[in-house]
Amino acid sequence: MSRPDASKLVMQALYAVAPDLQGESIAADKTFREQFEFDSMDFLNFVIALHRASGLEIPEKDYPQLQSLSGAVSYLRTHEPSAG
Repeated sequence: MSRPDASKLVMQALYAVAPDLQGESIAADKTFREQFEFDSMDFLNFVIALHRASGLEIPEKDYPQLQSLSGAVSYLRTHEPSAG
């Protein structure tokens, strides 16, 4: 998956959870929790939205890789979405 495609999916999932973030500056390497005061439910909803947007099964052990914009984009770029 290309970086622009992965970034678009991550932003789509982020905005699904927190639509008020549209137009906000997002630091690539700072965690969503630090930037937007995401709580654990917000983060879980983000992971679910990312799964829905990408079709990728995301095991709980991989959640730490998804805590920032750059981490989530890198994760999508290195994992293939499931077919179907």
